[in-house]
Amino acid sequence: MKDPLSAIRNGQKLTTKEEALLILKLSLPAILAQISSIIMQYIDASMVGHLGANASASIGLVSSTTWLVGGVITAAAMGFSVCVAHRIGAKDEEGARVIVKWGLICSLFFSALIMLICVLVSPKLPIWMGGEEAIRRDASRYFLVYAISIPARELLFASQGMIQSSGNIRVPSILNVMMCMLDVLFNALLIPRYGVTGAALGTAISFVITAVIMMYILLAKSPSLSLIGREKKRDVRFTDFASNELTTALKIAIPVAIDNIIMGVAYVAFTRIISPFGTVSVAANSFSITAESLCYMPGFGIGVAATTIVGQCIGAKRKDLGKRLGWMAVILGMLMMGASGALMWIFAPFMIGILSPDQEIRRLGTQILRIEAFAEPLYGASIVAAGVFRGAGETLLSSVLNLLSVWVVRIPLAYFLGVRFGLKGAWIAMCTELCVRGALFLIRLSLWKTKEK
Repeated sequence: MKDPLSAIRNGQKLTTKEEALLILKLSLPAILAQISSIIMQYIDASMVGHLGANASASIGLVSSTTWLVGGVITAAAMGFSVCVAHRIGAKDEEGARVIVKWGLICSLFFSALIMLICVLVSPKLPIWMGGEEAIRRDASRYFLVYAISIPARELLFASQGMIQSSGNIRVPSILNVMMCMLDVLFNALLIPRYGVTGAALGTAISFVITAVIMMYILLAKSPSLSLIGREKKRDVRFTDFASNELTTALKIAIPVAIDNIIMGVAYVAFTRIISPFGTVSVAANSFSITAESLCYMPGFGIGVAATTIVGQCIGAKRKDLGKRLGWMAVILGMLMMGASGALMWIFAPFMIGILSPDQEIRRLGTQILRIEAFAEPLYGASIVAAGVFRGAGETLLSSVLNLLSVWVVRIPLAYFLGVRFGLKGAWIAMCTELCVRGALFLIRLSLWKTKEK
């Protein structure tokens, strides 16, 4: 059987069966890696949860800020990864390797700057988030350890994305599973001794180890992207890179960064709305987000595959094929997340029960998970469609749609309903917003023009 990605690059036609198999082939390893990551978070949360509600709440208090920072550094990595996919699709492997070299250097300097900022704000962050006195110290230490690990996280995201953009989803997925296993191991060793700080340390160490291995595979073993031991055909100076590839990467990354900042600030605002409800609500919110994430990981896995496929289609000047494959990926994502949402509604008591022994947290967590279950299919549409547009390098409108959806629907509605119904009201607002967002992305995909200008 011919290699579908090679067929795309060479302008060959794919049958419907081959298109579907390509999406499944690239999606399944990414889905398994995403699910293993969430299982890791389940185990971590369960370990911390058994330390008590305060320990759980201390992590929950700063988790929205870690998402905000994570979104920014992910965007930087994504800009270079999409450029690599376009170069591979255009059969310009030498150009792709130039992006690998300078992209990693830029990512390192950028992440070091973000790390410095986060280290400086870590003592005050729990106060700014409105956390109770009892949880501020642990929350600050947790965020400090996270901040120190930011360069390793950025280099991992960048090297992983570049490998995936070349069409190799399997190896990064295996390494992500390995990282999850390391995280569980280190947390089992460190949480009993250091509590919440031990949870942060265990995760940070696993990121560092995985980043080193991922970069070694990228730089020394990748058939199309490796730099070590390869004779240079052309030496591109940074000034030339900055005026061409860096500019393109920034056009992709900046809207994604703005998008992630919008979402991250929204999560922070959402947490700030919830924090006055008390420690139980903060802990239940944090645990329920962890529990729900098991359901939407299939969407993120398919989104990764969609970014790779569409990116190579764009590089090969086959945007019409990219749209068709994008629709297939979106439909698959909606079906899988619809099924996972149904399972979440049924097994909500068990899902939240394994994370916390506290009966009040379990009761409240079950209620809000069942609210969120109804949003999963349309949430899946927005996740995968966003991956499609990232692959195409068209990220600005996605940011606008997220801005409207979150700040016009979720936050005002969460405040209004939260005052009246507490945490349940806030999650009704979240469910409503995710449905609106999914509908907006489906409309955008249907209106996406495939003709090259």
